[in-house]
Amino acid sequence: MAIKTRITEMFGIQHPILQGGMQWLARAEMVAAVSNAGGLGFLTAVSCCSANELRGEIKRTRDLTDKPFGVNISMLPVLMPGDLTDKFMDLVCEEGIPVVETAGRNPESYVPKLKSAGVKLIHKVPAVRFAKKAESIGADAVTVVGFECGGHPGMDDVPSLIVLPKAALALNVPVIAAGGFCDGRSLVAALALGAEGILMGTRFMASKESPMHDNFKQWMVEAQETDTLLVERSIRNAARIMKNEAALTVQRMEGEGATLQDLLPVIAGSVGREAYFSGDINLGTIACGQVVGRIHEIGSIQEIIDGIMADAEATLARLNVLNKG
Repeated sequence: MAIKTRITEMFGIQHPILQGGMQWLARAEMVAAVSNAGGLGFLTAVSCCSANELRGEIKRTRDLTDKPFGVNISMLPVLMPGDLTDKFMDLVCEEGIPVVETAGRNPESYVPKLKSAGVKLIHKVPAVRFAKKAESIGADAVTVVGFECGGHPGMDDVPSLIVLPKAALALNVPVIAAGGFCDGRSLVAALALGAEGILMGTRFMASKESPMHDNFKQWMVEAQETDTLLVERSIRNAARIMKNEAALTVQRMEGEGATLQDLLPVIAGSVGREAYFSGDINLGTIACGQVVGRIHEIGSIQEIIDGIMADAEATLARLNVLNKG
């Protein structure tokens, strides 16, 4: 089944399915698998310590796929110092990467450089006001995340069902839906609400190509939608993570008035990296969306995307029957 939207046309992909930036996980194997399956994969620059390391990861991805893929570049200074952001932006332009996804801060200062190099810009936001700003500074598409999403859903606590159609009505550029999407039914729902594609992170974590330890994958298969926590609200950087001992520690510390410096030993990305690969599910704060409660099996990325499209076709067929009735 083929679903054509402005997103599939813009990036030359078969399906309107994008893979979110996932620190430590979105390396060449996962990204290439998404692109080979007809979606659009994104390398996560913050997983690399230098521009040379990212260049190597781009080369490895190109060795594994001849399909389009992008690079996710965080705009959060705590994750990516400005000079490193500059180097990553220069690199994607030099390498002819077709699309960059940004999030965290306004990427306006980089827009002229990206445009001159022919690089499309997707900016990820948690609210309509930020989506309109992204469009105004030249973003080619905007990803809108709902309250359900893993990672950073913003501070407004508005779910995809509300923020997505508002954004689609407010913008002229294509809107990509993120937060709560994992199958064909949710893809069709996103399209019905005005989106032209979906972006998934949690669903791709639970894939055979995901490099995280099998302990985490098993936890995801058994988890319910109530097995995540929203933390870091006290430092105005709300994050939805899996409910584990580290998450409960952060929750307790925030209740006791902890500062960012107090929290860093628990929430630092390096701790999460150690957890991912050691298999200690209680060690770090791990981004995870509420959609984990709808994930019941670990498949290959090809199987996941094929399943989504088959499910979307069946869903549309059922709706067509209802329409005829």
